[in-house]
Amino acid sequence: MSQLSAWDHPEPLALATAPLPEYGTGSLADLLPTLAAGMGVPGTTAAITELAPVDRACVFLVDGLGWEQLRAHPDEAPFLTSLLASSRGGTGRPLTAGYPATTATSLASVGTGLPPGAHGLPGYTVRDPATGALMNQLRWQPYTDPRAWQPYPTVFQLAHEAGVHAAQVSSPTFQHTPLTKVALSGGTFHGRLSGEERMDLAAGQLAAGDRSLVYTYYAELDGAGHRYGVASDTWRGQLMYVDRLAQRLAEQLPPRSALYVTADHGMIDVPFDEEHRFDFDTDWELSAGVALLGGEGRARHVYAVPGAENDVLTCWREVLGEQFWVASRDEAIEAGWFGPHVDERVYARLGDVVAAAYDDVLIIASEREPKESALVGNHGSMTPVEQLVPLLEVRS
Repeated sequence: MSQLSAWDHPEPLALATAPLPEYGTGSLADLLPTLAAGMGVPGTTAAITELAPVDRACVFLVDGLGWEQLRAHPDEAPFLTSLLASSRGGTGRPLTAGYPATTATSLASVGTGLPPGAHGLPGYTVRDPATGALMNQLRWQPYTDPRAWQPYPTVFQLAHEAGVHAAQVSSPTFQHTPLTKVALSGGTFHGRLSGEERMDLAAGQLAAGDRSLVYTYYAELDGAGHRYGVASDTWRGQLMYVDRLAQRLAEQLPPRSALYVTADHGMIDVPFDEEHRFDFDTDWELSAGVALLGGEGRARHVYAVPGAENDVLTCWREVLGEQFWVASRDEAIEAGWFGPHVDERVYARLGDVVAAAYDDVLIIASEREPKESALVGNHGSMTPVEQLVPLLEVRS
């Protein structure tokens, strides 16, 4: 039985049933602009209206910590769970990640304050219109000019220009990556290996300015979920560690500060059988007329051979229509999957066909994507288990 069986849907799935991200009111892209607006940063807007202004704000982003996963594991995360109930002077609510619910897309949404249709990182892999090849936006392979790919300033850059102390505290390996440059740069970057060092330094960076905007990040929970599954012993151990890190940072907040714990996406385990994993590389129906397969298992961009776009759309709907929302590029844009507007430079990066999973299923590619096809935990689509991420607040 599907892990998402509580959702009612017509068969085949109507596009109108896809639960859109709350762009402009309650998505990841709205968080930093809201905090920066509270500090008086020009060009930013307070979209999350319940967040009161604060002079010093730290965003702690835990990769892979979904709202539903957190609520299902109170014993492993007692501190974070206490924030769900608006205790300890904070508030707890979910945000929506944005579509697709994947790391490169979400980090760009967080840092730029823009939805995917504007910042232009609309998937794990997408077609580069200039070359016709797939571009991995997490690893930035093959390389392309970061500023041409994502030309908008980050919220950290706007804050720094406005006199706010802006800083990022993360792994040293991320300091010079193109993704960091286009999504999270501005102010100063501080590389630290251990989670404890990051929490301590993030607290110190908060205190470094009368107005401060600080970001810190932890990745290993996501890795545990991908390799071993959500609620595995390894995943639960990582959640316990994340809980201790969040409490460590909260207890060091300087005066007039707020800590916001959030995430880039949730995650769902997908069984290893043919009913749940459709293999594009061995399925002649799905592969017919397809030039490139982008995205990831639960959020696919499908690029058709020129002239075959309608045939590919029809076939994918017939084969997958009861378990995926399957839309043409223009239908997905009109429905608002990538935000209220898609920039012209981003349009051709989107698939001719876009497929978003409803059930606990994947479209794998066992030959061209062997590592990704072997993952236990997956994410990317618009279901609550993937889309909803926590927004937990502690104020000093």
